[in-house]
Amino acid sequence: MAQQSTGMQSSVTMPGASNSAGDRRALYLKLFSGEMFKGFQHQTIARDLIMKRSLTNGKSLQFIYTGRTSAEYHTPGNSILGNSDGTPPVAEKTITVDDLLISSAFVYELDETLAHYDLRSEISRKIGFALAEKYDRLAFRAVTRGARVASPITKSSFVEPGGTQVRVGSTTNDSDAYSATNLVNAFYDAAAALDEKGVSSEGRVGVLNPRQYYSLIQNVGSNGLVNRDAQGSALQTGNGIIEIAGIKIYKSMNIPFLGKYGVAYGGTTGETSPSNVGSFVGPTMEDAEDSDTGINNDYGAQTNFTKSCGLIFQKEAAGMVEAIGPQVQVTSGDVSVIYQGDVILGRLACGADYLNPAASVELYVGASAPSAF
Repeated sequence: MAQQSTGMQSSVTMPGASNSAGDRRALYLKLFSGEMFKGFQHQTIARDLIMKRSLTNGKSLQFIYTGRTSAEYHTPGNSILGNSDGTPPVAEKTITVDDLLISSAFVYELDETLAHYDLRSEISRKIGFALAEKYDRLAFRAVTRGARVASPITKSSFVEPGGTQVRVGSTTNDSDAYSATNLVNAFYDAAAALDEKGVSSEGRVGVLNPRQYYSLIQNVGSNGLVNRDAQGSALQTGNGIIEIAGIKIYKSMNIPFLGKYGVAYGGTTGETSPSNVGSFVGPTMEDAEDSDTGINNDYGAQTNFTKSCGLIFQKEAAGMVEAIGPQVQVTSGDVSVIYQGDVILGRLACGADYLNPAASVELYVGASAPSAF
């Protein structure tokens, strides 16, 4: 029986094999599932959290600082011609637009014809993600810079408050940055500092990396320190659902975090790197000083952020000036005929810098606060 079975098996027609040899399923159709795996996409949030202004017919935008003034008693018979100290003092801040930022891809017409999925829309989305990610990274670096500087108002006896830096934990270990207890204490310290510097309580936000965020929400049901109005799936989103001291908390992979974007692994406990993270997760921050190509505002060097581990700020902390907002362009006409395809181009012309340093708080680990740049 075994021999008969073997003989019958060898005589069976194999319509799925190439030339009746090899893999019996090689020629069978591979059906498209209808799903497009979009890769690791970061949610971008900075555009709604800082000041944003449009710029036309110029290379930079001026912001005016006005300091405080005083009250004094009037002496009968004296003319009233303004305070004797000449207040309020005034200063300026100028934000310049960086060079044009682009992301592009060429779509060959024949490839597009043969493809059984929408190639252009997927490429356009990826280009948009690349620009938005860069936008967030520049904005958060500008906020960090502001947290380290003094106010531009420096008139004698009328010096305005500058930025704030709050230490997370009490050791020199990077792992302090992941402790929920340390983070809660740091948030209350930051809130008090903002109050003491006269910063509005409206629009205060904190931005942490994902592991810090999840460390906090694990304690939501027990410690009583974090707002518990939202529970269940809403709590996991990271979109400002939870609060500490009136500060809405967001998570982002684009904040400066221990010298990388969003994530770095170090310290003594709990920061084991996951496997197979690819090349886009937690990349080392590039240098983005005003002397670097395409950069007209100083966003700092990578070494400026090796101990930074989170941001707390109010909307006035930083500004983004946009000469060309995020947009996608596609070639057509004669260009398409000559090259038998189209270039899909995303572009953005913007620049960011700090505005009101008093509205910026940087969280850091280690024995000493990072230096201004």
